[in-house]
Amino acid sequence: MENQGAKHIEEDVIDIEEFARAGKPVPKGKRYRIRIDKEMFVVSQSTITGKELLALVGKTAEKYNVYLHVRGGQTKLIKPDEKVDLTAPGVERFTTMKIENTEG
Repeated sequence: MENQGAKHIEEDVIDIEEFARAGKPVPKGKRYRIRIDKEMFVVSQSTITGKELLALVGKTAEKYNVYLHVRGGQTKLIKPDEKVDLTAPGVERFTTMKIENTEG
């Protein structure tokens, strides 16, 4: 009986990368599985900011940038206060990159 409950919870989690790769629209749901770098996270909102994405992997906007990877290979820099709609077409995964200090 317990297993059934766990399976039900798992079914409530929508894996946005799977939907993006299949070219399917992401349905509205209660929870979304997202990938940041090589780690998987489950979030309970359909929009998330760059700062919140970085916080999930224990990084800060002062030291790291976060990028959205869209199906088809495009990447887009997400600003710390910018909101990403996880249900938007093609949203696949996220990566972080250390901000390089460049002398001007």
